[in-house]
Amino acid sequence: MTVAFVGAGNMGGALVERLCEAHMPVTVCDTDPLRQQQALAAGASLADTPLSAVAQLGPEDALVIVVVDADQCREVLWGEQGAASGLQAGQAVVLCPTIAPEDTVAIAERLAEQGIACIDAPMSGGPQRARDGRMSLMVAAPPAVLERHADLLAALSLNVMRISERVGDGARTKLVNNLLAGINLVGAAEVLALAERMGLDLTTTLDVIERSSGQSWIGSDRMRRAIDGDLAPRAHVTLLEKDTRLAVAAARSVGFEGPLGARAARVFEQAHEGGMAGLDDAALLSFLRQNSPRP
Repeated sequence: MTVAFVGAGNMGGALVERLCEAHMPVTVCDTDPLRQQQALAAGASLADTPLSAVAQLGPEDALVIVVVDADQCREVLWGEQGAASGLQAGQAVVLCPTIAPEDTVAIAERLAEQGIACIDAPMSGGPQRARDGRMSLMVAAPPAVLERHADLLAALSLNVMRISERVGDGARTKLVNNLLAGINLVGAAEVLALAERMGLDLTTTLDVIERSSGQSWIGSDRMRRAIDGDLAPRAHVTLLEKDTRLAVAAARSVGFEGPLGARAARVFEQAHEGGMAGLDDAALLSFLRQNSPRP
């Protein structure tokens, strides 16, 4: 099995390392020189363009796309030197970014015109879980497609969850998950900002929350770093800003308006506007400290 990767950032790079460790031939295309060097160090080969990245794929091999948004996915596939012109019938594109379901469906339909399968496969869990094989991989595609590429999916993650055979359902599931993640993270940052205002020790407070009914994985993960002042970006503020915005739009498209989703999305938008776009989303604690007025 040979795998082409476009996008070797925090998540993609962790997956590249994992596949190389499993002795799979991996070719990586990424525009960042640092990511290129990391991929080489892991044992991958480099390609200058998405088109050249897929040149060595066999008849049932796959291209894995781990970029940020739908526009980048389309550029990878159909831009100048895009991969689609080099893909063959029987091969597959594993689509990992968090994007709108309608974009996933449109990309899949366009690929299908060439006889190329699309596996709707958004992921969740962060770089360390991706590296360890513990991330969640939410896959949606016809059963025959999933069976044909089962070895690759199993190599990517030990937690492959088959959502349905309808491409787009992986994207829908990921948006539901990430909307809750965003709500949980805003809530965790809010209550710790409140605890600090009350004069409580934040580490002790978070210890209690983690052993009580307020616990959430993303709250613990991000707030531990925030308490330590560690805002080096593992997941930029802009990612959950994008994901919560897409989730709220998806909710509205089916006539659903909940009480919390849009408000959480607005907090990420405000943090971005407040100059925190390039920081880890743990920076929400700092944002709420600065933007919670005193009486």
